[in-house]
Amino acid sequence: QVQLVESGGGLVQAGGSLRLSCAGSGRSFSNYAMGWFRQAPGKEREFVGAISWTGTSLYYADSVKGRFTISTDNAKNTVYLQMGSLKPEDTAVYYCAARRLLTAQAMGDTTNSMDYWGKGTLVTVSS
Repeated sequence: QVQLVESGGGLVQAGGSLRLSCAGSGRSFSNYAMGWFRQAPGKEREFVGAISWTGTSLYYADSVKGRFTISTDNAKNTVYLQMGSLKPEDTAVYYCAARRLLTAQAMGDTTNSMDYWGKGTLVTVSS
């Protein structure tokens, strides 16, 4: 069974940092672009950032550019989202997703469906 499991969410003060992890299991994700998305209460899910299936390119939403960083540990089949300078508006459930043979920028195109989704981890940023 293929799974993506997010962890690392929690409560943090504005201006603080948090690192989320997404561990994949059940298959190799070496040919998969990995992305992070989030959904705030009462809002639609939105793209946060992604890394291409080649692992050579990154792409971020303007709202997080310069504050969030994606990295991977292929040996652990894990992708990370390092979040810094957090704001209350970053409060959301964060999901990771995987899509085979896609570029990082294409992960942000809502017309592209994902092959796998995690169940999410809640991040709450207090003011």
